[in-house]
Amino acid sequence: MRAQLSKTFQSLHVRNYRLFASGQLIKLIGTWMMFVAQDWLVLRLAAPTALGIVTACQFTPVLLLTLFSGRLADRYDKRALLLAANAFWTVLAGGMSLLVFTGLVQLWHVFVFAALLGVANAVETPVRQSFVSELVGTPLLPNALALNAATFNSARILGPAVAGLAIAAFDVGPVFLISAVSSIAPLVFVLQMRGSELHREALPDREDRQPARVIDGLRYVAKRSDIVLPMALMGVIGMTLFNFQLTLAALAKTVFHTSAATFGLFTTALAVGALGGAFAGSGRRARPSIWVVLAAALATSAFGTLVGLAPSYWLVVLLLLPTGFSMVFFAQAANQRVQLGVDAAFRGRVMALWVLVFLGTNPVGAPVIGWTAEHLGAGASIWIGGLLSMAAAIVALTWQLRHSGARIRLRMLPLPRFYVVPRPTD
Repeated sequence: MRAQLSKTFQSLHVRNYRLFASGQLIKLIGTWMMFVAQDWLVLRLAAPTALGIVTACQFTPVLLLTLFSGRLADRYDKRALLLAANAFWTVLAGGMSLLVFTGLVQLWHVFVFAALLGVANAVETPVRQSFVSELVGTPLLPNALALNAATFNSARILGPAVAGLAIAAFDVGPVFLISAVSSIAPLVFVLQMRGSELHREALPDREDRQPARVIDGLRYVAKRSDIVLPMALMGVIGMTLFNFQLTLAALAKTVFHTSAATFGLFTTALAVGALGGAFAGSGRRARPSIWVVLAAALATSAFGTLVGLAPSYWLVVLLLLPTGFSMVFFAQAANQRVQLGVDAAFRGRVMALWVLVFLGTNPVGAPVIGWTAEHLGAGASIWIGGLLSMAAAIVALTWQLRHSGARIRLRMLPLPRFYVVPRPTD
């Protein structure tokens, strides 16, 4: 047991990564609390369609700015960029908490806040994703990425659960204040990192640096079908199914007619499963195969569809556990396949493109999902997304089988399972 735990948390032996993960955990707990409070505030001020607009406001900057941020990550000091982005985030969270506390907040304030938060996120996320390799080096990168997912989902468990109770007891104002205070943690911990222990080459003088053009990064990815396929699949599933922040709030309020505590329970159940999915991939030391990515995508789509069709509150809670597991296992495997297959010189721009397809598709899908939730029901907005995701996964699987010449077989003994037979070689 001790050996297994040491292997699972191996990256935490690295001081710089330990500081990084600690700051992220504290900030993300506050961020998830803020998301719950924000969604509940919007539902109090307007109809469920407004949730889709808020989500679109939050993710549109990701769509517009992320590729440029990847260029910054490949050209400038990632540590300095993280400090600037997190400082901007702290100022925004503090301003929003002040509006809520004073009772002056209006719906348009939430829209503006979400858009500005999206700007900070568009800069911070690709830089943070590409910075992990500098914290631990390539050998520990799969483990560090898995622990990143575990950190994210631990916060997703704690944040909504605490937020639901806090909203019920004190209203949304204190939740926004806690979020603002928690966002200071990454600033403190990043400043404490030792630059001499980072796994990176010294940056040349500014005039001698490579231009790190966005178009070169796009051309690099276009030539790599092993990177394009997981990215394309992530884009479709992210747009159609990964909007649980929006759909679960509508499901709790409009279908089961329950309180913020129920929304928090839904989100917590999803996050508990997601945490298991994150730890399931923590022992991985090599680049995952495309078959692992495709199998996880199919499982995510199937469970997501069942959540939307579930007729009872408790069945939704139970189904969200395997949904969260498969969802994060898929996203993590796809992320690792991309990160472990990319050249270091292009890592920032490739991860920016990853963030674009992972988060930037939300502005496209969120308003449609919000409209579907309002006119066809919150359950329909989930199961329709699940079916669309399943169709995309089946198309990707069919393409990969034809491209590789492999075949899928069913083995009945000792237990029924599918396995892949590669193309015969001479």
